[in-house]
Amino acid sequence: MSRAEHSTGEALVGLLESYGTDTIFGIPGVHNVEMYRALPRSKIKHVLVRHEQGAGFMADGYARASGKPGVCFTITGPGLTNIMTPLGQAWSDSSPVLCISSALDIADSAQGRGRLHEMQNQLGAAATITSLAVRAYTPQDVRDGVSRAFTAFASMRPRPAYLEIPLDLLKVPAGDGWRAHRTPKLPPPDVGQIEEAAERLAKAKFPVILLGGGALNAGNVALAIAEKLGAPIITTTAGKGAVPENHPLCLGYRLARPSGQKMLRDADVVLCAGSEMAETDFWDSGFILDKGLIRIDLDAMTLARPHGADIAILADARQALEAIAASLPNDDHSARRKAAEKTVAATHASEGLGDDQLRKMLSRVLAVIRDALPPETVIASDMTQIAYAANEIFPVFEPRSWLHPVGFGTLGFALPAGIGAKFGCPGKPVAVMIGDYGIQYTINELGTAAEHKLPLVILMWNNDALGQIRDDMVNKGIQPNAVTLINPDFQALAKAYRCHAEKPESLKDLAQAIDRALKAAGPTLIEMTPRMLNG
Repeated sequence: MSRAEHSTGEALVGLLESYGTDTIFGIPGVHNVEMYRALPRSKIKHVLVRHEQGAGFMADGYARASGKPGVCFTITGPGLTNIMTPLGQAWSDSSPVLCISSALDIADSAQGRGRLHEMQNQLGAAATITSLAVRAYTPQDVRDGVSRAFTAFASMRPRPAYLEIPLDLLKVPAGDGWRAHRTPKLPPPDVGQIEEAAERLAKAKFPVILLGGGALNAGNVALAIAEKLGAPIITTTAGKGAVPENHPLCLGYRLARPSGQKMLRDADVVLCAGSEMAETDFWDSGFILDKGLIRIDLDAMTLARPHGADIAILADARQALEAIAASLPNDDHSARRKAAEKTVAATHASEGLGDDQLRKMLSRVLAVIRDALPPETVIASDMTQIAYAANEIFPVFEPRSWLHPVGFGTLGFALPAGIGAKFGCPGKPVAVMIGDYGIQYTINELGTAAEHKLPLVILMWNNDALGQIRDDMVNKGIQPNAVTLINPDFQALAKAYRCHAEKPESLKDLAQAIDRALKAAGPTLIEMTPRMLNG
């Protein structure tokens, strides 16, 4: 091949650019270096991460915050196995991430010849946590694989896609035809089902609306329906921010609390849009709604399980809710709305009465954080006690502003996801909420944040323990063990990565530290400890 011809690896970059990709997260290696040949002359920004796990979480955070597919490059074998945990998180939380990996030569693949990075079934491994897993054998396969991924992102439940390209194929002349295909639109709802749903809602005595992550783009329409019907709104964790959580009809995420579950059981009609209604929403696998349920979802299998719907609408949430809103009669439900707002307010007011000391402490810390951060801040949170509390009591006001690893529930998500969110939404402030144990899974990505001078506000809760697991052991009658640790000097470690670092001594100090971090020319690690509450 003469250098006047483009290789398949080079053409791949141009194709991604034609589909609107502006950022790729990855690490170049000896196996995928051909994928990097065209990047210097491309408009795409490449973000060099410190570990493939960071690349996957950044692509996920980018996708969740921006609503656009996140793209990452990795290498054969260990590159893929390192990125599989983030892909699993993206799978469970319906995030559109495209992972493109090199693979062994077509002739040598899985032959057991001791090749570098060899796996017995690399494609099979990727298929376990993606909705689309494709191995290319020709340049056209590469083009088709990318097209299939972006088609799926545009028209189906968004889940990760995987494309692997053998080493020898990356070097093959690309040929012609490397242009983006037009992607299909999301499916519209069935007119008859919309009319039936609107009739059921119009006749309801106590309707309730439940919004999941699939309804993040439909919050204003859902709110219009709620106001017309006088219906309270509950969200899942993934649905936080679909409607402003300070709206008087919004209960927020309360599905794991008796108050939220009672509200659903008391309703004669529940309109659920864009949610699996899964165990990790209720934290109770035995909770089943078996009456009055109207479901809207892009995934047919979600509509079938585990809750039986009276009306199951296979459609985009926004289109379906717009159609329902247009079909509702203009009846006066002002009295019911006042009653619903009163119920929501009373529920919020009474919740703190039964809080234990930990929740009371975290509530005070979260209140300071909420007041200090601008309302439009995007927050990436981790599997940590302070984030579990925040899922319920930390209000957010915009869609795509609360990023939490709900389904897969992996530690280490928040820091790289926050970095990805900042690349996806450079004009918005971004904060990270993470624990002292979880941050050590991906703390090396402080280097990525510092390199790009990202003004991340990294709020790390340090209790020198696996606090949630310790408390679970106590509650189950197990003597706590293997839950305490010797932590590094986080202040020194952050500064070693050329990040700013603060350790507030009081809640007032915390507010001031957040203010400085928002103005800093780079990331700031704010180490929060229970001792702040005594300052």
